[in-house]
Amino acid sequence: MVVWRPILVLLLSALMNGCGTVSFYWQAMNGQWELSRKSRPIGDVISDQATPESLRQRLRQVEHMRAFAVSELGLPDNASYRKYADLKRPFVVWNVFATGEFSVSPKEWCFPIAGCVGYRGYFKESAAQAFAADLRKRGHDVFVAGIPAYSTLGYLDDPVLNTFIGYIESEVARLIFHELSHQVAYVKDDTTFNESFATAVELEGVRRWLKTAGSPEMQIAFDAAQGRKRDFLQLIDKHKQALAMLYGKGLPAAQTRAAKATVFREMLTEYETLKQQWGGFAGYDFWFKQPLNNAQLASLGLYSALVPHFQNLLTQVKGDLPRFYAEVRKLTQMKAAQRQALLDQTGPQRIAP
Repeated sequence: MVVWRPILVLLLSALMNGCGTVSFYWQAMNGQWELSRKSRPIGDVISDQATPESLRQRLRQVEHMRAFAVSELGLPDNASYRKYADLKRPFVVWNVFATGEFSVSPKEWCFPIAGCVGYRGYFKESAAQAFAADLRKRGHDVFVAGIPAYSTLGYLDDPVLNTFIGYIESEVARLIFHELSHQVAYVKDDTTFNESFATAVELEGVRRWLKTAGSPEMQIAFDAAQGRKRDFLQLIDKHKQALAMLYGKGLPAAQTRAAKATVFREMLTEYETLKQQWGGFAGYDFWFKQPLNNAQLASLGLYSALVPHFQNLLTQVKGDLPRFYAEVRKLTQMKAAQRQALLDQTGPQRIAP
């Protein structure tokens, strides 16, 4: 009962806010129950003779990653990521992002525990797509993204999932460090702050993990991947800013719509140039093959906009993660404007692994 109290609070809140909200929280409650029901201690999965050897080896790595997260990164030492669940699907949830037709600011939805966030998550893709379709009918730009992992902020014991266990080693470590970071510091109603902080911790965590447990080849591959990601995000941010300027001009809708399409075409052209610079790497093709819109661009900014600020803050405390966490927790106690002003004082820094 203690474990499920946060979920019951959500459901009771839904009952006071209408039937549509009740159905949303009901699917969330059922989805979380599925995770708990299918979770098994990692040790039991490893010792199970039916477990494939590749999974057994990876789970042993996860045990080392989890211990490293506590001893070297100062992340929470609790029951999260000490169990494994196979959900028999590619993603744990599907997040729906939305903006206005002429806006790059994400629509927010508010919840009793998490506060207001720039997306709405569903445990079934069909439910996410149905909600997205309704938003499109209302004139919104909408983007649906499959998500391999998420955090319950320490209220529940988050398991390792089949949705990301097959990723390369550095990516598995990155996800675990990222999601655990949400248990260290979290601000209601500030998705960009929360996700950027967790991203900064994941990058530092993976850098230290590879230095300890990786190989030079793994480090080179990770650095190359981060370089491509940095280029990709810079490309997106450039055109996101161009769209924001366009939408601020107050032009007639038809003219704005045509200019918007031109910006997206230019972005696609520049992406093809980037691929050539990357030696033909096509790992982001899936992202560009979808119908591009404002919501797609807005979804990325939520996770990266403040990463350089947090990286600078970490540098200022000489890489001392406990001190870094303490400074970040101080920021969480401030009002949004003051918090942003102090982060801005750290100055720009290039995102790096």
